[in-house]
Amino acid sequence: MIDLSDNPHRRYNPLLDEWVLVSPHRTKRPWLGQVETLPPDNRPSFDTKCYLCPGNTRANGEVNPNYETTYVFENDFAALLPPDPNAETTTDGLLQTQPVGGECRVLCFSPRHDLTLAQMEPSAIREVVNMWADQVTEVGARLKWVQIFENKGASMGASNPHPHGQVWACDYLPTEVAKEDACQKSYFDHHQSSMLVDLVKQEVDKAERVVDQNEHWVLLVPFWAIWPFEYLLVPKRPVQRLPDLNDVERNALASILKSGLGAYDNLFQTAFPYSMGWHGAPTDGKEHPHWQLHAHFYPPLLRSATVRKFMVGFELLGEAQRDLTPEGSAARLRDCLPTL
Repeated sequence: MIDLSDNPHRRYNPLLDEWVLVSPHRTKRPWLGQVETLPPDNRPSFDTKCYLCPGNTRANGEVNPNYETTYVFENDFAALLPPDPNAETTTDGLLQTQPVGGECRVLCFSPRHDLTLAQMEPSAIREVVNMWADQVTEVGARLKWVQIFENKGASMGASNPHPHGQVWACDYLPTEVAKEDACQKSYFDHHQSSMLVDLVKQEVDKAERVVDQNEHWVLLVPFWAIWPFEYLLVPKRPVQRLPDLNDVERNALASILKSGLGAYDNLFQTAFPYSMGWHGAPTDGKEHPHWQLHAHFYPPLLRSATVRKFMVGFELLGEAQRDLTPEGSAARLRDCLPTL
């Protein structure tokens, strides 16, 4: 049997029907990677120039209220717009277009400019969880898919360091979501059970890729992870969407987010950048028993606070590849869990 900790091999991602190449022997090579100087993080608790801080004026002239917990507003530079009733699908040989409609919102996590989600108290994170769930309920009443996400850090495209996330909601299933939908449904049809619920049971039994868990949630580095310190966060019971979480599960979610994101920051002693997002059942008014709510965390850092992974060469032209095994990543993150 092949030693997965020291030999090249491929791992299957059943959630996307894709493979990833794992090359653990490459961690022995002498390459030092890219080194950059990190700017000091000395943000004030309130920034008069920040368009997300309470009471400040945004780019479109709107004035933020003096909010004290979370705050939601329509994105002033939305990537999606309300559907155009006159727009039509066009086909010209291999060239096709399809009209889309939707809306985008900005989700402020805290009035404090100098905090990150990892630095907030569990009670404040719980308010963010409630905001996420409320957005799925409200926007999902109109649109088929509600994508909640956060880009943290300039290296992940965050244009403002104020703690915030976004909603991009649309009237179709995006590509990655459509693949997850098809794969979960195929598994459910064959096994009459949820793929990710079954995965959680198996991973908890093995324990080698679990970073943290509580009574209601499991945080792990997935077996098929592409990013070096990728997370998959899944509830232990079958749950289709964020609004379906009960009060106790929301508190438990706030707690495990605090610990898991704290481990990120402790790993390289830096405000760990990432893109994260929630995937749940489509909001089309139908039941989707094959769907299990989950969150993905995709951080770019590889070896230190300044050395990141780049998706280039074979990864762009062939398939995704990683060196450090998911088991090794999970072990390092477990060692970095904060004492709450």
